[in-house]
Formats: sequence, C-alpha cells, structure tokens
Amino acid sequence: MYTRIKSLKILPLRRSPTAALGEIHRIEALCDGVFAIIITLLVLEIHRPHLSPGHLTTELLKGWPSYLAYAVGFLYVGVVWLNHHYMYEKLQASDLPFIWLNLLVLGTVALIPFPTGVLAEAFRDGDLADQKGAVVLYAFIAALMSAAWVPLFYYLHKNPALSKSEVVQGTYLKQLQRPLVGMLLYLAAAGLGWFVHPVFAVVVFIFMAVYYALTSQGID
Repeated sequence: MYTRIKSLKILPLRRSPTAALGEIHRIEALCDGVFAIIITLLVLEIHRPHLSPGHLTTELLKGWPSYLAYAVGFLYVGVVWLNHHYMYEKLQASDLPFIWLNLLVLGTVALIPFPTGVLAEAFRDGDLADQKGAVVLYAFIAALMSAAWVPLFYYLHKNPALSKSEVVQGTYLKQLQRPLVGMLLYLAAAGLGWFVHPVFAVVVFIFMAVYYALTSQGID
C-alpha cells in the first residue's frame, strides 16, 4: 500500500479552455464598462449656455469649441475601444502581468475627458496662451495613452500562449509601430501648437484619431 501511494504523481491543476475564455470575457466586460463611462463623462464637458433673453442662439453658437472637442474625444475613445476589441479577439487566456498592463491602458484612456474639457474651455473663453497650454496638455496625455500600448503589445509578443493558435508569430511586434508613431506625432503636435499655432496641433489630433481608426484591426 505504501509503495503504491509513493508512486502516485501529483499533477498541477490546470484551467480548462472554457475557464480561460471566461476570464477573458470577464476582463473585456470590465473594459467595456470603463469605456462606456469615459464616453458618458465627455458629454459633461458640454456646458449649458448662460441664458439671457434674446441671446440663446448666439450663446449656443459660441459653444462650438465644446461641440468639436466632444466630437474628437468621442471619436478617439471609440477608436481606442475598437483597437482594444480587436486585440481581445486574438486572445485565449490571460495572466497577472497582462491584466496589469491592460489596466495601465485603461488608466490612461480614462484621462481623456480632462484634457478634452481643458481644450474646449481654452478655445471658448481663453486667449492664445491658454490655447497653447491646452494643446500641449492634450498632446502629452495622448502620447501617454499611446505609450501605454507599447509594453502591452511587447508582452503579448513574448507570451504567444495567451493568443489563439491562428495568430501569426510576430503580429504584436508589428503593431508596435502604431503607438510609436502616435507618440512621435503627438510630441510633434505639442511643438507645433506651442511654437507655431494651436490650430495645427488640433489638426494633428484629428489626423491621429483617423489613423488609429484605419489601423484598428492591426497592420498587416
């Protein structure tokens, strides 16, 4: 009896594929909730006009910076969500480092309403100096959001077991181009906005949202 017990091997517990996918879906649900809250917070940056008799239309038209900032912010959050969504379509499992890196991305995206509101207020009520400071702030936070994707893509590249079998080796390494381009162009936008004119920085912000939208499914 003792010999038989001694010969038994204790195998490590492994999660089933169903459990791993369940965890992925749970994390993705949390991320979707965060994105939904961020988009909702953007609406709060559109302030009601100061109503005075006979001037409502004028006051509504004066709020155009808030409308534009909301549109750009909404587009940007939607694009980030698309990129996040297509990344999760390639995953089959997760681990603790991946979860922390994913939270880092969410933490930077959650900052979007802050520079969006500052940018809208600077163009609505501020002078040129205020607008310069606002575009530099927006560019810095946007570059930070792009930078947060770099360690996430690199970690997925170094840990192919987290991805589905059909994902080609080197896929995530190739995607590193996108956040690196974003960091470079956002820093360039900060320079243009500060030394040339803030409007040039806003043009770069819109261009980057379109660029990330067109490459949301990755670069082949």
